[in-house]
Amino acid sequence: MPKTRQDTLADKDKLVADLQRVIADAEELMQATANQTEGKVAELRDRINENLREARHRLADAEAAIREKTREVARATDDYVHEHPWSAIGAAAGVGLVIGLLIGRR
Repeated sequence: MPKTRQDTLADKDKLVADLQRVIADAEELMQATANQTEGKVAELRDRINENLREARHRLADAEAAIREKTREVARATDDYVHEHPWSAIGAAAGVGLVIGLLIGRR
């Protein structure tokens, strides 16, 4: 079954949140090892700092892309509802009926 745009956007939102968590954890690790200045550790810290900077930039780009796609989906939905109001009303009524039936079963 193909993924819908909203599923894809939700996946991207989750990816952004995961990346933010990884970056925060890496920054915390960097602060915890700040007093260690041996050769290998210092070199590793420099590489991690550079990778974190690059990850932040990519994350900002991904967030901007997600925001733009969300706006496009909202615009497309708005256009569809304006062009086909009765279809939209029928679909909303159908979804409401199904939800009502499912809630009523309990």
